[in-house]
Amino acid sequence: MKFVGAHTSAAGGVENAPIRAMEIGASAFALFTKNQRQWVAKPLTDESISAFKANLEKAGILPKHVLPHDSYLINLGHPEEEALAKSRHAFLDELQRCEKLGLPLLNFHPGSHLKKISEEECLKRIAESINWALDQTEGVTAVIENTSGQGSNMGFRFEHLAAIIDGVEDKTRVGVCLDTCHTFTAGYDMRAPEDCERTFSEFDAVVGFNYLRGMHLNGSKAAFASRVDRHHSLTQGELGLEVFRFIMNSEHFNDIPMVLETIDETIWPEEIQLLYSLIE
Repeated sequence: MKFVGAHTSAAGGVENAPIRAMEIGASAFALFTKNQRQWVAKPLTDESISAFKANLEKAGILPKHVLPHDSYLINLGHPEEEALAKSRHAFLDELQRCEKLGLPLLNFHPGSHLKKISEEECLKRIAESINWALDQTEGVTAVIENTSGQGSNMGFRFEHLAAIIDGVEDKTRVGVCLDTCHTFTAGYDMRAPEDCERTFSEFDAVVGFNYLRGMHLNGSKAAFASRVDRHHSLTQGELGLEVFRFIMNSEHFNDIPMVLETIDETIWPEEIQLLYSLIE
């Protein structure tokens, strides 16, 4: 069974995100549990936590179908020790916020080498950062999002994801979120059914579907293999609908949160319905 939604706003408190998900007909959703562009946030209040859990139940959405996203400021592969420590502590806080909300997943961008260390060293630092944070928490899985490879971002090759997972000590608490836009612009074609077969077979061989914990379903404004991260609506841009038809009809994508981050939130209800209509 497929669980589709969108990245809903937590403005006014995290407890509002499940209600906004329900309003667009979502059976899954993503949210930021704090301001994604600030390092520090006030702790979640007991009232907010209780209201979030109550609203999640009201929306009929299971905690495992919620895919929180951490702050964009965090770089778990940072080449400088002071900045790395700051990122690690912020990541730990994000995991702890998920713990308090009863959410078993935390999605994050792996990190960037900033052209100051090698890719291999950066990947090693990311894995060490994950280990450091997981050791101090329980019940939350660190979900690595693949990237377009823009700038010095790591995670644009399936091999990068596999290398990070290989360095994580507790394999039961690490997973992957595949973003369709990022995958496409990183150089994995998915415009035709045979392209989807080839790309997802490669993912399974290199990483393994057993590590897939979520999806971001996005069209792409940027061209194939451009390594540019520009999301588009599902029916617009360079990617086309075949990949979404493939995903909606493959058992590999059952029972995980699949989240729209497309650019026009006013049509999210229609895009959710479109995705379900692709099931054959």
